[in-house]
Amino acid sequence: MDNVTSYVEEHKDRFVSELIDLLKIPSISADSKFKNEMITTAQAVKTQLEKAGCDLVEICDTPGHPVVYGEKIIDKNLPTVLVYGHYDVQPPDPLDLWNSPPFEPVIKKTELHPDGAIFARGACDDKGQMYMHVKALEYMTKTNQLPCNVKFMIEGEEEVGSEHLGWFIENNIEKLQNDVILISDTSMIAKDVPSITTGLRGLSYMEVEVTGPNRDLHSGLYGGTVGNPINILSKMIASLTDENNHITIPGFYDEVEELSKKEREKMAEAPYNEDEYKKKLDINDVYGEAGFS
Repeated sequence: MDNVTSYVEEHKDRFVSELIDLLKIPSISADSKFKNEMITTAQAVKTQLEKAGCDLVEICDTPGHPVVYGEKIIDKNLPTVLVYGHYDVQPPDPLDLWNSPPFEPVIKKTELHPDGAIFARGACDDKGQMYMHVKALEYMTKTNQLPCNVKFMIEGEEEVGSEHLGWFIENNIEKLQNDVILISDTSMIAKDVPSITTGLRGLSYMEVEVTGPNRDLHSGLYGGTVGNPINILSKMIASLTDENNHITIPGFYDEVEELSKKEREKMAEAPYNEDEYKKKLDINDVYGEAGFS
């Protein structure tokens, strides 16, 4: 890309101002009180995609919060990149832990950010990263350097489990056809280390109900003869992993891909300092399958 640095410098003030305006909108998807703000944010994203050069931009309704779709198709014979992001944010509570109001963005220099950084809810997850992709499209369209087709799918429910993203995809399969999906809702190993995330650990939510006797039991009369439901539940939880922290649920690892020796060797090249890792988390020890002690 020619002159990308000069383009960024020329438009930096505008870029920062536009991002700050986006960060000011409290697009909290988990709280129905902010439904109007969610719509306002979706409209703001739509406007930015149009200004960046998309020929088609739509706010697509779902059973939940809307998805913003945009596209710039320059040649149907060229590859297509689908950019995924989300415009919703987590609730900012507890507010007393913030050094500045979460929806009043400020630029501050810190030890970690000596050149300055924007502090606000959503600056890193995911309005900042999503906005970066929009500005990349702007640069390439304004300078006639776009090498491929680009599509955007910016949703509003990532912070609440993307409940209706699957519904949207199933109903828009042809529209979303692509060759590569680009996501920047992950982390970097270090500022000077280009990082590509190929997978993340997931979560599984469930409710377990443990039933016991038909009334409270006196420990002096029944202790030792009838199991306490709390004790039984704690044993169940403890049995989910063994002494090596391997998950003991039958079939859990059946479809897990085994990393090759080459992949593990490349992973081992990533910079990692265990002492710094523990210091940042204020813990004494770490464990797991990634080579930690």
